[in-house]
Amino acid sequence: MQPGPLLGIDIGTSSSKGVLVGADGTVLARAARPHSTSRPRPGWFEHDADTVWWAGFAELVRELLAGGEKPAGLAVSGIGPVLLPADADGRPLRPAILYGVDTRAGAEIAELTAELGEESIVERCGSALSSQAVGPKWRWLYRHESDVAARARQFLMASSYLVQRLTGEYVLDHHSASQCDPMYDLRAGGWAEDWSALVAPGIDLPRLAWPTEVVGTVTAAAAAETGLPAGLPVTCGTIDAWAEATSAGVRDPGDTMVMYGTTMFLVQAVAEARPVSGLWATRGVFPGSFSLAAGMATSGAITDWLRELFDGDFAELVASAGRVPAGSRGLLMLPYFAGERTPVPDPLARGLIAGLTTSHGRAELYRAALEGTAYGVRHNLSAMGAPARRLVAVGGGTQGRVWTGIVSDVTRTPQHLPTETVGACFGDAYLAAVAIGLEPDIEAWNPVAEVIEPDPGRADRYDEFYAHYRALYPATAETAHFLARQQDLAAE
Repeated sequence: MQPGPLLGIDIGTSSSKGVLVGADGTVLARAARPHSTSRPRPGWFEHDADTVWWAGFAELVRELLAGGEKPAGLAVSGIGPVLLPADADGRPLRPAILYGVDTRAGAEIAELTAELGEESIVERCGSALSSQAVGPKWRWLYRHESDVAARARQFLMASSYLVQRLTGEYVLDHHSASQCDPMYDLRAGGWAEDWSALVAPGIDLPRLAWPTEVVGTVTAAAAAETGLPAGLPVTCGTIDAWAEATSAGVRDPGDTMVMYGTTMFLVQAVAEARPVSGLWATRGVFPGSFSLAAGMATSGAITDWLRELFDGDFAELVASAGRVPAGSRGLLMLPYFAGERTPVPDPLARGLIAGLTTSHGRAELYRAALEGTAYGVRHNLSAMGAPARRLVAVGGGTQGRVWTGIVSDVTRTPQHLPTETVGACFGDAYLAAVAIGLEPDIEAWNPVAEVIEPDPGRADRYDEFYAHYRALYPATAETAHFLARQQDLAAE
């Protein structure tokens, strides 16, 4: 008997997406919902768990199951690592503090690094503390919202919050936990309980599992709220970028994903725990696996900002940028509009557009933004050390092929575009299939649809620009830091 379809739901930064996928990988239904991100102060990014995560999830489920389908399994993913403090019953105590784009805990990063030692943190946890780390945000909470911290007994992420609402299980996957620096011991594969108690005293740490494991079933109460069948198996869940990498077949060492989204994110599968300065070494999605990750603080967020600024149509802006020659007629953008995460871990970095004249228009500015993020991708790939064995492009920014073409030219690397390119929720469905005992072939589920080859002439041109890109940050960092401090003062 053919098993029922698999349901995958992903909670993103600016939207949530879901798919219903047959056991053979055929997408039977898809749905999406935009949502807002709260920015109460410069450098602060938050989501309300009930209205953004849970309500959005329930809407997606009802739309996907409107035809009366009975799913056989469910997996969820979401932005992360995030910090959602909750009481002993899992009720959120404040909005969730988002991942590395939220830079409020700069003082706590420096403080914990001094206490524990950067070398010790990297050796034990795989990454130096940065705005991506959860531990400093916990300390910020104890320092600035002590009433909330005093009531907190649990901490949740987007995926684990949904899993708990669905099943009643307080659980977190190993990959997400490995981004909770300095709370997880990367090589030992478990919580670093001494350091966890230091940064989050009184917090009950969640049980750890893998995203390929069923951790519970949908309760009657959750079924009534969502329309899901009671008793439906639910997997542990994970962070969206790793679900997306799974959807694109990133599993063997050297496989590398570039995710074109609100932020640009890279995940490379590696054979063992391998800390690299300025990047994040983590556990992977599959039991015993490891990965190396990099993330820019802004990418699609800049193009969205420009589109709003110009009150322009997205397709028209992309097309106009495609007509501008490589180098944007002498413009160079440093894309650090919300600080930067990797390989320049500097929350006080700021954006820069060099070479502006009155002859430049919105097409040149838009292309300069695409090129600036492409230089950031090259910088991150270089920091990873070994060349990517296979580079796979996913995410909404792959549409139109202008941005992906620029990245291939800048990096001199072909990019494989799978058939499904907006795939965190598709990766969730695949993980659900694995968890309920199926043995799906991801290459059959999501075959390569196109290969973007670099153009040697444009690549030579970009080599010149890239050298100047690398020089811009060290030459302007002091000024950027001064201006960032002025922005903080203006917000008080």
